[in-house]
Amino acid sequence: MDDTIKLYGGWKSDVLSTLRAVITHANPAITEEIKWRMPSLPEGRPVWSHNGILCIAEVFKNDIKLVFFKGAQMKDTHNLFNARLNSKTDRAIEFREGDTVDEAALHTLVIEAVELNTAQSRK
Repeated sequence: MDDTIKLYGGWKSDVLSTLRAVITHANPAITEEIKWRMPSLPEGRPVWSHNGILCIAEVFKNDIKLVFFKGAQMKDTHNLFNARLNSKTDRAIEFREGDTVDEAALHTLVIEAVELNTAQSRK
C-alpha cells in the first residue's frame, strides 16, 4: 500500500495517507490490500475490508473518491457523502486539492461500515 500511496505524490499522497490512517485505526481487524491491478490501472486500487469490503479509494486526475460499497445503507450522520448519491448501493466522499479530511467524522463512518458488514455476515 505504501508504494501505491507514494506513486501519486503531492496532495493525493497526503490525503490517501490520512484516509488510510483513519480507516485502519477505526478497528484493528480491518485489513488493507491492493486489488484490481490491470494494464489500464497497474497500481490497482487501495481496498479496506472487514467481513467484506468496507471501502476503496479511486484516484482520478482532479480528485480522490473514497467509495463505501454499502454506503446507501449507512446513516452518514456527519453528511460526509458528497458523490454517487444516486447509486442504489454505494456512496462516496470526494476529495479535491485543498480539502481537509474530517478525521473524527470519517472514523465514525468507518465504524458504522464495520458494524454493517458484521451484522450482515451473521445472517
